[in-house]
Amino acid sequence: MAVSMVLFTSDLRVHDHPPLRAALRATDAVVPLFVLDTGIDATGFAVPNRRAFLADCLTDLDAALRRRGGRLVVRQGEVVAEVCRVAAEAGAGEVHVSAGVTAYARRREERLRRALESAGRRLVVHDAVTTVVPPGVLTPAASDHFAVFTPYFRHWSQHRPRDVLGAPRVVRVPDGVGSADLPARRDVAGVSEGLAAGGETAGRRRMAAWLRDGIARYAGTHDDLGADATSRLSAHLHFGTVSPTELVRRARAADGAGAGAEAFVRQLAWRDFHHQVLAARPHAATADYRTRHDRWRTGPRAEADIEAWREGRTGYPLVDAAMRQLRHEGWMHNRARMVAASFLAKTLYVDWRTGARHFLDLLVDGDVADNQLNWQWVAGTGTDTRPNRVLNPLAQARRYDPDGTYVRRWLPGSAGADGGGPRPVVGLAEALDRFRQARGPARPAV
Repeated sequence: MAVSMVLFTSDLRVHDHPPLRAALRATDAVVPLFVLDTGIDATGFAVPNRRAFLADCLTDLDAALRRRGGRLVVRQGEVVAEVCRVAAEAGAGEVHVSAGVTAYARRREERLRRALESAGRRLVVHDAVTTVVPPGVLTPAASDHFAVFTPYFRHWSQHRPRDVLGAPRVVRVPDGVGSADLPARRDVAGVSEGLAAGGETAGRRRMAAWLRDGIARYAGTHDDLGADATSRLSAHLHFGTVSPTELVRRARAADGAGAGAEAFVRQLAWRDFHHQVLAARPHAATADYRTRHDRWRTGPRAEADIEAWREGRTGYPLVDAAMRQLRHEGWMHNRARMVAASFLAKTLYVDWRTGARHFLDLLVDGDVADNQLNWQWVAGTGTDTRPNRVLNPLAQARRYDPDGTYVRRWLPGSAGADGGGPRPVVGLAEALDRFRQARGPARPAV
């Protein structure tokens, strides 16, 4: 009996899964494998909120495979060693996997390829699984990637996404391949109280509700903090419980969505944009994409400001509300992320990496490409064509939370955008002047 293997990574679904469908077409039986990667544990990336959400995802994936006659095989350890071990146990000739983007994923992929080939096996890497358009497919004439979103989006919009694949009806798994126990959310300590449920079932339910009831209003409400009118699909996209290709195709086909669908699809294009930047410039995960020669603040006063920011007691209600939401839900509204990030990087003039690390410590959708490059965009060291823009937290609150609904939701008893809470850690005029002197002329706050 011919056997192949599917290594699940950030694609924890059975719907629209090219590696799974290819493996099923190629052989009589398939080993669906997920490795709890101890290498990721060593990097500090496996934080409680994402570990808990992952546990939900793996439980749901196992259930989906069992409904089709299969099961999920779970191992723990170094990925290359575990994949080779399971392949030998099952007699698998091919291993199918979705292409990675980060430097870590690509190094792991190359090591896996060499190890499998040395044992007479083959690694098959599939593009367009975790993104709509694979990194490197769209490039300008003089570079290996687009550094500005607008021209990228123009080309991205003209690209025809691949066809969406249905879930397989039957998944046959060979006997005799052992599995570790599935992880469980209840065994993870330090999880945010309001963390949403993970898994493909929850993701598809949320996607269906969004396409039915939310997307048509998205163009006019996605920045309305009080309305909470975004899709909240980011964690499902990060873990791959929802296919970005299916989401784009269904959004474009949604009845009456119009401008809402266009605005939403544009956000999915931003996700692909960041992935193609990171794929071309892996160092951007930790280093400035475009250095501004910043002299970031350090020392006791800066550390005190950082701690106030983390704890949501800066004295600026919108910033503090955003940080309280992050801690409670492991998630934050996109507009609030921009304001909170701008406040740390430009108003407090603290290294963007400090904020990016805190976000990754808590965000369930903490994705290296999106998180790091969005932080750099706000800090002005990334792809923003206006690197010195500063988001005034009071003006942003008046514009996007005019009646204080969002602030009161996360800061009960607050007087709204301009009152209540602790004394501001810094005056906005003073902070803007400090930023200008450190970096150079700044544009007016928006």
